[in-house]
Amino acid sequence: MVENSSPAYITNPKSLPENSHFKGEGGVWEPRKWGIMEGRWGFGVSLALIMATVVLFCLSMRVSEDQYAFLGDIKNMILGISVGDIPPQHHDADGEKKTKNALSPNLTTCDVSFPRPDLSVYCCPPKPESEEPFIDFHFPDPSSPLRLRRPVHLADGDYIAKYIKAVSIMKSLPYDDPRSFRRQGDRHCIYCTGAYKQKFSDLPLNVHRSWLFFPWHRMMIYFHERILGSLIGDDNFALLFWNWDNPAGMAIPEMFMNDPLFDGDREISHFPPKFVDLNYDLLVEGRGNDEQLKMNMATMYTQMVSGAKTTELFMGCSYKAGEGGGCDGPGTVENAPHNTIHDWLGSGLNPGRENMGSFYSAARDPIFYAHHGNLDRMWEVWRRIHGDRPYNSDIIDPDWLDSYFFFHDEKRQLVRIRIRDVLNITNLRYAYEEVPLPWLTARPQPSVPPKIARELLKLRDLDEPFVRSADFGPHGRTLDTTIRVKVHRPKMHNKISKKQKDYFQEEEVLVVYGIELKEEKYVKFDVYVNAVDETLMVGPVFREFAGTFVNIPHSIRPVMRRKSNLKLGISELLQDLEADEDESIWVSLIPRGEDCMHVSIDGVRIEYMH
Repeated sequence: MVENSSPAYITNPKSLPENSHFKGEGGVWEPRKWGIMEGRWGFGVSLALIMATVVLFCLSMRVSEDQYAFLGDIKNMILGISVGDIPPQHHDADGEKKTKNALSPNLTTCDVSFPRPDLSVYCCPPKPESEEPFIDFHFPDPSSPLRLRRPVHLADGDYIAKYIKAVSIMKSLPYDDPRSFRRQGDRHCIYCTGAYKQKFSDLPLNVHRSWLFFPWHRMMIYFHERILGSLIGDDNFALLFWNWDNPAGMAIPEMFMNDPLFDGDREISHFPPKFVDLNYDLLVEGRGNDEQLKMNMATMYTQMVSGAKTTELFMGCSYKAGEGGGCDGPGTVENAPHNTIHDWLGSGLNPGRENMGSFYSAARDPIFYAHHGNLDRMWEVWRRIHGDRPYNSDIIDPDWLDSYFFFHDEKRQLVRIRIRDVLNITNLRYAYEEVPLPWLTARPQPSVPPKIARELLKLRDLDEPFVRSADFGPHGRTLDTTIRVKVHRPKMHNKISKKQKDYFQEEEVLVVYGIELKEEKYVKFDVYVNAVDETLMVGPVFREFAGTFVNIPHSIRPVMRRKSNLKLGISELLQDLEADEDESIWVSLIPRGEDCMHVSIDGVRIEYMH
């Protein structure tokens, strides 16, 4: 909470000393600064002339974002000397020092993107955004009605007509209009392929695979929604969300199968009425909708409930500015169903499964916004179902809260918006229609009764007396086939009673660390615990499934490649497998696709999160 630094209110003017004056409304009084004020005005006039000269000079040249900030500093310095202290409008040097690790883009450095070795794309705006003045984000009027985002499958004809009209207008706008549909899509390309560098650094900025994922995409669809509404003159217009976590909404919605919402670069074999595969792996096709429904419910339970019981597990790793602040560790839902649905939708006829299957092209498909609408809703749902756990309060790290990005609003104005601005959707004046969450009760069951599995795993100990270390050494191990390893659990935690664990609400976390991609490919592997027979492990429908790692190609820039970590919450899983008091567990890493031959892994370990 920001403390009020305003002068104390004085309600009795008679108690003021002489040479005092009335400041303004509300009975606020303050001592008048005779002499000093008159001197400031004289000196301020001279400085104002200097300021005017500097402004005229800068306007005749290309002015960068930092130069705008510099002008703001001069202006505020002059105004501060002449009429008293006025807070800066756009640039706060002290604030930046306090949050020096907060991320933001350098708008002067938009480069060509390289999604694949054989492809370069230029997503940058026709005019550098560093040449545009920007304003800081302001919340909508709190008295304005909430815009209600509804599931696509419940939309009526009138709404669909409005949506089609708005998108048609947006697609008709020229490319130099930042509200145009293609410019909206290219903004995703810029921020997701490393086209922008970080401010004060030569390192590329990427909003995927970390705690930036949810807030950045919330910003994107917020401004997209506001632009669509303004194009049809409807200030209450709200986006729809693709309710793929509900059986009624698991197929591609019909409204997205017709122009202007249709995209020809989708996988034809996945057209309606086929259900989406929330754990898609490129290999298994041909499931009926009934079987796919069971798989999807189990996926949602693992990714939203049992595997995501801490903020880091759900949100992803803490990505900060600078060489030492980088990380690559997506949260559960970003891996699946976010990445998996992107790939499921993209066309297998295209080398990068464009459009939805590649980040540079994903937002060219109108269904992108309905997909991310549901992901944004998942953030709100996760907060609600895990809100009773004390370590699941919102992130309070100022480096996260003060990270900022730039978007154009419905008036074509460039807006700087911080993560702290988008944490409360009520302040943004939208809400989600309540719909059932059938996956909340879809807790998977073990493939083999735990007591039988225990005996079979003991036989494995006899058959495999030599087990490689869970640390795979300096060069790691290539995931060209299933990796099975025995992982010891720290003894000091094994001896803690279940009652004590519940009291401290400590989550046991399986960490697959040092994941390195030799080539930028679509890669997926699944992780299982105490799997007696890996050939039966075909998805998340069994309790042995701990989670999945999914990589969608985003850039081949060497500087953007760093080893990734996959963190999976397994406390509930171990209880269901009756392995929560065992000294060690068996972990199986199962590759899903031939491209896993380009992946190496440094090891597997157990950590604990409070």
